[in-house]
Amino acid sequence: MISTEIKDILALSASICTVLQFLAGVLVCKKYIKNGTTGDSSVLAFVTCFMSCSLWLRYGTLIRDFFVVCVNFFGMLLQICYIIIFTLYSLKSGFQKDEALVTKQIGFLSCSLTILFFASPLVLLAHVIRAKNTESLPFPVIMASMVVSCQWFAYGCLIDDQFIQIPNFMGCVLSGFQLCLFLIYPNKQPDQAYFI
Repeated sequence: MISTEIKDILALSASICTVLQFLAGVLVCKKYIKNGTTGDSSVLAFVTCFMSCSLWLRYGTLIRDFFVVCVNFFGMLLQICYIIIFTLYSLKSGFQKDEALVTKQIGFLSCSLTILFFASPLVLLAHVIRAKNTESLPFPVIMASMVVSCQWFAYGCLIDDQFIQIPNFMGCVLSGFQLCLFLIYPNKQPDQAYFI
């Protein structure tokens, strides 16, 4: 059995190094501020780090680990600050850049995050198949996603905008697949079942 002292020292050391890693973003943001623009940089690193910290924070609360909670809470706050700075300085540079290029970059980022949102309930797919019921799937969220993504897909077709069409078409497909799971593996507990 590993002693508590060694475990705490290692956790503290890892936490300090992780905070230093998170603080590296300060240097990047300082460059944005100095140059008055984000240049050709992408916000994706900050967004994915924020999402990662959010998930690790949740995991840390579930396992009741002080170090995991603290370091990821701090990381989340920092990433929010970085994203705000990036947004402010990309808006400034957006006026200097080709508008079509800025539109394309924002469109790709929006598409990626929207598809991730629609696919997120699929994390539970293995559990649903193993348990042969959809108790763990959020039916209201999936149904709302289906309705909304169909409407936005239709709108994207009407205005001929692929950045609106593609993620919402994927949303229709993913939501439709997830709704089919409710037919294949109905809830075994009728009192917790959602109306279909």
